[in-house]
Amino acid sequence: MSRLPPPLPWPGGARAAASFTFDLDAESGLLWESSAVAARASVITHQSYGPLVGLPRLLDLLERHRVRSTFFVPGWTAERYPGAVRDVVAAGHEVGHHGYLHEQPSALTAEQEATALDRGLEALEAVAGVRPVGYRAPMWDASWRTASLLAERGFLYDSSLMDADTPYELAVPAGDGDDDGQPTSSSIVEVPIHWALDDWERYAYLPDLVGSGLIEAPAVARAVWEAELDGLRDAGGCWVLTCHPFLSGRPGRAMELGRLIERVVGMDDVWLAPLEDVARHVRSLGLPPRTLTPPQV
Repeated sequence: MSRLPPPLPWPGGARAAASFTFDLDAESGLLWESSAVAARASVITHQSYGPLVGLPRLLDLLERHRVRSTFFVPGWTAERYPGAVRDVVAAGHEVGHHGYLHEQPSALTAEQEATALDRGLEALEAVAGVRPVGYRAPMWDASWRTASLLAERGFLYDSSLMDADTPYELAVPAGDGDDDGQPTSSSIVEVPIHWALDDWERYAYLPDLVGSGLIEAPAVARAVWEAELDGLRDAGGCWVLTCHPFLSGRPGRAMELGRLIERVVGMDDVWLAPLEDVARHVRSLGLPPRTLTPPQV
């Protein structure tokens, strides 16, 4: 009979782990899907609200509650809004990799995916002086080769997959060989996410582009996220919330997010940390890597 894996041991004897994360996409995601969007001023300004207004509000909120977070940033966003990314770094938060122009990995060739990774790394290092150790696939749509490409570039972790309640070591297929001609293999830490813990599903609407037109009240969004928090806390899992500054940076939503942050901070049995800290803790446990294989159809 199948059984659930045992919970991971968390720092300080905590029952579960939690992390508030933010994807600083700005206009990148829409422009990758269609460059014609650049002609639509209203759509573009909906996205630019993120780095211009939403981000400062969210940084103030995190500082007020003394919470360190992870911001996943496309390289293109860093080049267009360098001051915003430098503000994230100056505030003590982690910067993660999120593609270059928010390219959907599963829609790219191997060469294109590698190029997007390298351009993103170059942009973040040039703008903010950081080389990320963490990655999140744009569109939350990693390819089956993403893990290998990340391992080749020295990444510690990925946060794109959805097959577990807790982080794990994700096996990377053996490479061509090291300097002595011996096959190489490795793993990266996978920190799972889920659509239920994404503000995009609650708030995103742009005519003819995304959303049904139904925009949830912030209290409804918080209720969904808290239900997942309570469940993962009971299961000893890792709760990872993903928000976008152009969505959750709006005043009423940020206010409700602040109430949620306050609740999580007040949980003495939940370890709250940026994803790099979560991944380094998981790496220290020496877990046996899991192998994922695509289905045969």
